[in-house]
Amino acid sequence: MSSVIASARFSVLDRSRTREGHTGAEALRDTVRLARETERLGYHRFWVSEHHGVPGVAGSAPTVLAAAVAGATRTIRVGTGGVMLPNHRPLVVAEQFGVLESLFPGRIDMGLGRSVGFTDGVRRALGRDKGDADDFAGQLRELLGWFRGTSPTGVHARPAEGLTVPPFVLAMGEGARIAAEAGLPMVIGDLRDRDRMRRGVDRYRDHFRPSPWATEPYVVVSGTVAVAATAEEARRLLVPEAWSMAYSRTHGTFPPLPPAERVEALPMTAKERGLYESGLAGHIAGTEEQVTHELETVLKDTGAREVLVTTSTYDREALLDSYRRLAGIVNRAKNAE
Repeated sequence: MSSVIASARFSVLDRSRTREGHTGAEALRDTVRLARETERLGYHRFWVSEHHGVPGVAGSAPTVLAAAVAGATRTIRVGTGGVMLPNHRPLVVAEQFGVLESLFPGRIDMGLGRSVGFTDGVRRALGRDKGDADDFAGQLRELLGWFRGTSPTGVHARPAEGLTVPPFVLAMGEGARIAAEAGLPMVIGDLRDRDRMRRGVDRYRDHFRPSPWATEPYVVVSGTVAVAATAEEARRLLVPEAWSMAYSRTHGTFPPLPPAERVEALPMTAKERGLYESGLAGHIAGTEEQVTHELETVLKDTGAREVLVTTSTYDREALLDSYRRLAGIVNRAKNAE
């Protein structure tokens, strides 16, 4: 077993994906249940995401959902992957995380992204446009200033001021440099484009400036990891999300996750088939032995200290089994040291 696996942290990001025949309320409760299970399995963090106006995602208010997750668990770190800072006033974000940290001291993470709404309609509804992401670095400085009490406004963020809530930047491309120059830990995805990921990690390390939040670079790699008894079973875990992505690219809307067996029986156009097959490729998926090898490769290539697993699928029991098997890989690696 590899020492790189034993020394890495493993965490979970659940996007509260809705499933065909199930409600958004069920998806949110599924997220809370999964948090309890992953805590029991020894995962380091459990994060939730922010999406607006997406039919296939119930998680639209990550700090609210994080509060529910933290209230239902005892030890696992809880946070956001992420709060999309251009959608919000930094003061309000600071206040929300200040409340979370006050209620659950020492357990809250503040994962921050620079995306705005997926569509023009969502951006209009939020009162934002694509250009709002351009000042992410400034928004980040303002947010962190609220915690340190350095706002030039003379206003104080209550109860955030003086608290330490670890910030993370969700980065692809330009975000890596912003994370580096702010001296913050970086979460980078996805595992499907290893060359791009490696370039982002290199850019981050090259430009990193120590800060009160982090004295050295800290890299978290994120993506889908699916583990099952056979490679074929692991591949089937990927099927619902791959089809939803293919459907969104061809129909303009992101649907709830369908059962794998229904997808496998669907007639597809050549374009749909190509997008679907592409969506199945590049993830870390297979048996324990295959996944161990893939994880070793990724961790050695990137020097990452942590893996944030973002797997979504229709079959909740198969998903939980995958997380159990992955925890087993990590525990065996640690016991072998």
